Amino acid sequence: MNLAGYEWKSDFAKKHRAEGFAKGYAEGFAKGYAEGFAKGYAEGFAKGYAEGLLAVLEARGIAVSDEARQLVSSCRDTDRLEGWLRRAGLVHKVEDLFD
Repeated sequence: MNLAGYEWKSDFAKKHRAEGFAKGYAEGFAKGYAEGFAKGYAEGFAKGYAEGLLAVLEARGIAVSDEARQLVSSCRDTDRLEGWLRRAGLVHKVEDLFD
């Protein structure tokens, strides 16, 4: 049964439809906001790790190839990026970071 475009006649139906719509909208908005925030936070965190990693390598004078820079910049696994960042202070060439 398709009720799209149907105009509710009774005050009872209008009231409960409006309440249901408001509740559904609020729940959907809250869920979407929370998911969007979490995704944005995780992406920002990963980007920060990647930028920090590249900055450490640059400060240490370690050459970073375009391929390695792309690998680091495109990675969104924060555990992997954190591991690379910790190792960045120990390696002598960027390739050793990924072993």
